[in-house]
Amino acid sequence: MRSILFSLFLVFQLQAQEVLFEGHVYDTKTKEPIPYVNLSFLNTLKGSSTDDEGHFYLDIPATYLDKKVHISSLGYTDTIVDAQVLYASKRIDMVEESYELDEVVVIQNFGNSDVLNPISSYSLSSGFSSSATPWVLATYFPNIGAQKKYIGKLTVFLKKNENFKGASAKFRIRIYDVDPVTKKPSVDVLRKSIVLEHTVENDYVSIDLSAFALELPRSGVYVGLEWLFVASNWYMQKELNTLTNKTLLEDRFAPTFQGMYTQNQNYKVMIYGMGEWTDFEVRSRNNSKNFIPAVSLKLQKE
Repeated sequence: MRSILFSLFLVFQLQAQEVLFEGHVYDTKTKEPIPYVNLSFLNTLKGSSTDDEGHFYLDIPATYLDKKVHISSLGYTDTIVDAQVLYASKRIDMVEESYELDEVVVIQNFGNSDVLNPISSYSLSSGFSSSATPWVLATYFPNIGAQKKYIGKLTVFLKKNENFKGASAKFRIRIYDVDPVTKKPSVDVLRKSIVLEHTVENDYVSIDLSAFALELPRSGVYVGLEWLFVASNWYMQKELNTLTNKTLLEDRFAPTFQGMYTQNQNYKVMIYGMGEWTDFEVRSRNNSKNFIPAVSLKLQKE
């Protein structure tokens, strides 16, 4: 009987044991470190991001070494590796994604402009916070009308979080084409890694993308907000376990994106995590409105 109990104790101890999972991510060709790469353990809610020096680290249960890790970054081919291999080597080299070069468009003068999803302060409600693994929150913006349009100013509203004590938080902007079959986000239209920094004193952050001359695809675009699991974004949040009635502390990452309800059914929201896109839908109580990120997009017309 004692031997059985001792064996069970060893099994439990092994499962509870945690290890430090760390390493660096590099560009295969240049050998330079890659910042803000997201790593997620498949079929779990555990993940991290590389910092400015391409370094990642997090504590994981020892049993996670038997799993696979999904590695993704803008401009590079997604990679899936065995956690045990990455744990031993402490490095991974990513291959730059190849693109066909587009024709360069030079726009000297814009005519009129439109703003998709204009936002007023009274429309803001609740928000979107991070989960336990890096993910992308993407909103679909349609292309209405036959006139040629280019992506101009992008504005993202953010919500103050009393648990986050940092002065600012970083996140990445992603703009995707639409897959003609699945209608999900496809390839990156914006191929430059743009990381925005939001200071807690401000309610929003804006960026003018006109210089990139990004023509709005006929099928529209998805605008993605990508969380970065870096140390400067980290904070602890208290959560009440309704089963045990005990308060738990959870690792979270800023920022918290502001949300809003809209009656416009054109705007669709999807979430990217652990290597796949899934639908996100929250309806108002009367089922007449969709809850979406508070993001507006200004379009320039020639």
